[in-house]
Amino acid sequence: MEKPVFIALDFPNKEETITFLNKFPNEQLYVKVGMELFYQEGPEIIKEIKAYGHKIFLDLKLHDIPNTVYRAMKGLARLNVDLVNVHAAGGSEMMKAAIEGLEEGSGDGVRPKCIAVTQLTSTTEEQMQREQQIKESLIDSVYHYAKLAKDSGLDGVVSSVHEANLIRKIDENFLIVTPGIRLANDQVGDQKRVANPRYARLQGATAIVVGRSITGKKDPYEAYLTVKNEWELVE
Repeated sequence: MEKPVFIALDFPNKEETITFLNKFPNEQLYVKVGMELFYQEGPEIIKEIKAYGHKIFLDLKLHDIPNTVYRAMKGLARLNVDLVNVHAAGGSEMMKAAIEGLEEGSGDGVRPKCIAVTQLTSTTEEQMQREQQIKESLIDSVYHYAKLAKDSGLDGVVSSVHEANLIRKIDENFLIVTPGIRLANDQVGDQKRVANPRYARLQGATAIVVGRSITGKKDPYEAYLTVKNEWELVE
């Protein structure tokens, strides 16, 4: 995979999504379709976005018993998306089942890359320790889940920028997708562990996910170019 900027299409319906995409004529984008849009519009929205020539990260964060995840991934693979994810907390057997389902669903085609969520970027260390009853530090928890994902055959992880440098030590080619990206002066919102595109690249991220810093701007195309420039110009 290249080092893309995924634009989070966090819209409530197809109409708003297509209106947004039409602001990027002749531009092949990497986009993230999450629960809000997919649950409202279903597989048809994937087909419509693919018709524009865009690459898709289908962000559904599967977390269930292995057989259920296997069957779900087998179906999702047929949508011809490029990247999907699960929760690493589901365990190694579930993650292995996800890969098996993707491989079977892809047939002779290219299997979608599969990455695991470590800890959500909305989670603080105090919250993790209190609510999840994980007594280690947050960064130790993220590293443990990343190593588990790697050992289970996954292609990478989702983590905050602040854990990317440590995760990179697991494998030079491991995908590290980092949400919580903000431009200078942007509001943090409900994210807790955030950073700018340049810092993400320097920390070893493979890809970044950007939502409101692009979609919430008066000129989203200009904002996209600003993000892309910051991300790609790091030496």
